[in-house]
Amino acid sequence: MAADPDHLLNGDDAPAKLSLLPVRNTVLFPGVVLPVTVTRRKSAKLVRAIYASGDKLLGVVAQRSPDDAEPTVAELHPVGTLARILKLIEQPDGQVTIIIQGQVRFTIEEELTYAPRLTAQVQYFAETSLNVDVPAEFALLQSLREAAGKVVELSPEIPSEARSMLEGIQSPAFLTHFLCSNVQLDLPAKQRLLELSDPEQQARQLLEALLNQVELLEIKQDIRTKTHTGIDAQQREYFLRQQLKTLQDELGQEGPDQDIGRYRDRALTKKWPEPVAMHFAKEMEKLARTNPMAPDFSVISNYVEFLLDLPWNEYTKDKINLKQTRKILDADHFGLEKVKERILEYLAVLKLKQDLKSPILCLYGPPGVGKTSLGRSIATALGRKYVRLSLGGVRDEAEIRGHRKTYVGAMPGRIIAQIKKAGASNPVIILDEIDKVSADFRGDPSSALLEVLDPEQNSTFVDNYLEVEYDLSKVLFIATANSLDTIQPALRDRMEIIDLTGYTQEEKVQIAKKHLWPKQLREHGLGPQEVKISDGALHRVADDYTRESGVRGLERKLAAVTRNLARRKAGKEPVPAVLDAAEVRRILGAPIYDRDMYQDNDTAGVVTGLAWTSVGGDILFVESLLSRGRGKLTLSGQLGDVMKESAITALSYLRSRADEIGIDYRLFEQYDLHIHFPEGAVPKDGPSAGIAIFTSMASAFTQRRVRPRLAMTGEITLRGKVLPVGGIKEKLLAARRAGMTDIILCAKNRKDVDEITADYLQGLHIHYVDRVLDVLGVALLAELVPHPQKLPVRDEPVPAPGPSVEVQ
Repeated sequence: MAADPDHLLNGDDAPAKLSLLPVRNTVLFPGVVLPVTVTRRKSAKLVRAIYASGDKLLGVVAQRSPDDAEPTVAELHPVGTLARILKLIEQPDGQVTIIIQGQVRFTIEEELTYAPRLTAQVQYFAETSLNVDVPAEFALLQSLREAAGKVVELSPEIPSEARSMLEGIQSPAFLTHFLCSNVQLDLPAKQRLLELSDPEQQARQLLEALLNQVELLEIKQDIRTKTHTGIDAQQREYFLRQQLKTLQDELGQEGPDQDIGRYRDRALTKKWPEPVAMHFAKEMEKLARTNPMAPDFSVISNYVEFLLDLPWNEYTKDKINLKQTRKILDADHFGLEKVKERILEYLAVLKLKQDLKSPILCLYGPPGVGKTSLGRSIATALGRKYVRLSLGGVRDEAEIRGHRKTYVGAMPGRIIAQIKKAGASNPVIILDEIDKVSADFRGDPSSALLEVLDPEQNSTFVDNYLEVEYDLSKVLFIATANSLDTIQPALRDRMEIIDLTGYTQEEKVQIAKKHLWPKQLREHGLGPQEVKISDGALHRVADDYTRESGVRGLERKLAAVTRNLARRKAGKEPVPAVLDAAEVRRILGAPIYDRDMYQDNDTAGVVTGLAWTSVGGDILFVESLLSRGRGKLTLSGQLGDVMKESAITALSYLRSRADEIGIDYRLFEQYDLHIHFPEGAVPKDGPSAGIAIFTSMASAFTQRRVRPRLAMTGEITLRGKVLPVGGIKEKLLAARRAGMTDIILCAKNRKDVDEITADYLQGLHIHYVDRVLDVLGVALLAELVPHPQKLPVRDEPVPAPGPSVEVQ
């Protein structure tokens, strides 16, 4: 805002002691009129008092930091401007707006008072201006007018009348101060202009700022001229891209042409096969012909970048040291001798042959036995990159093979994406939970994995997104699975199955001692040697609080123990140096599993069977009960079709051999038989409970005692033969965990037992049988149960009801 500069005060007429008004975002120059809104209560009180006085003068000084609420003199800039209050306006919200005019600049020499108002001793500038009679100074003044006029011309928001107003300013000093006040500079830069006492130096710096502003406005005008297309909604994106391109050209930044050049330079360093090089060259030609504004440009550009990011024929060097590998595997995993031997065999052949095609290993076993972590140990031992790919719940075939580039949002398959992530063409890739791959209308991922996991085909694997062959033969794939039944047969045939069964109690204790307990101490903020745990306490946790094949449940219980210790330590309570069994029980509470419940043989018809589940082996019970009736058979416990048929077969064979076993045939006609499998909420099925059902029936009908701590597994036929079953190792481990001492198996399962480490069989006496009657010879004792059920029979014949089976 301009004003008449001829009525301004000079230093001789101004007071030496001034009341100061701190302002945040304003620099006041002499002659310039500015409105200022006063928001501070202290400052509002000051301006009201000054305005009520006669001279209406005060000092206006800019703050160094706008965040200071009540600044002192030290927190103000040293140079300010004497101002006269022309008008005071009271706002409805209680704030005050004043219109002030700058008079003369001053330098603060000394703070006099801080409260109730800020006052200081000041020294005024001897204001001078450019001399129009000096040619150099006159030329400088004219340059300022021209630059200011150019700013007005290039700025649409400034009215054209401003140019006339500039031409009407005759005072060189006021023209300079007026332009200093209105030039587009930040507050520190304007303050530096205010502090310059030499008018020529002040004018030169002002001219530089105006010329910079003119240059910026010309660039904007150039952008508007180049991109002026009568902008509408459809041309908005084009306009923005043109602006970006113009700015990039002005700033010297890279555009599409530079990107294409960089792609070609990177391609010179790639070791890709000749067909891939030709394919890349075609894509680059297509990219060069494509308009950068076209949607296809970004699609092709992303594809070319992906080709360049893949590690074509880039391999990490294997560090094959069999002794060192054995140490790593032993340090990371306790037991698993068969698995370790197979891994060492593979590494030995790779060391001798160098270019061995990687086999496809499938680590099969219940949860928590260390399948995934074993893959990481293999990668560490080999010195290869390690990536993990979870396949659980994958239903889309494109997850494996990728999408066609024609689709919006096309992506490469997860196999190729993991290769890119690894940065090498021979990583160790863990295909976790391969048994949990499912299929739907989007395809079958298991079928897509056939090419990936076939050593004879994966050297020419083609991803739909990649469109060229990629060699996967050097990749070491390690799959993990809890169950083989859900894996597609053709896929299962391409993998080498390595069985990881559960651990014995002794192995669990060693694993907990060497791995789990130190890990839990670290994770809960306890020192590695701060608290030790006795072997007896670990046995107690494994026996009384877990019933599993792996060690996840054991780790959770140890975590509960360490949390209790961490709470004690944080609460400044004493922490025992060694945990014993009694302390563990106090922390974890009453035992969850009672081993004595599996040794009860005082009731006829109760037999312990062995079963295989996806989480390892387990025991199940078969209970048979006779009641007065007409020979009806009732089955309960959520049984599948196979177990129902086993029960009917067992009953038919028992009736046919009643005389040999010592059963009155009339019992079958005068008593109903109910067979129940406890834990009725759990579905049960499988060909493993035949001899257990038969023994339970025979015990109920004869009321003979079943051998204590005896478990059995096997299927029967109508001819009385015992058939072999699977999952022997898991079942034997479950029997050991349950405290069994005698096991009945089919004689043909002897080969399965021979493959099991002797440590797993310690404490087990295995009876091999070929026929069902041999089972009774082992399972049933001669004496009756302590309280036999009375089974009186009537002499008169009872009409047979016909076959009747009820399943509940």
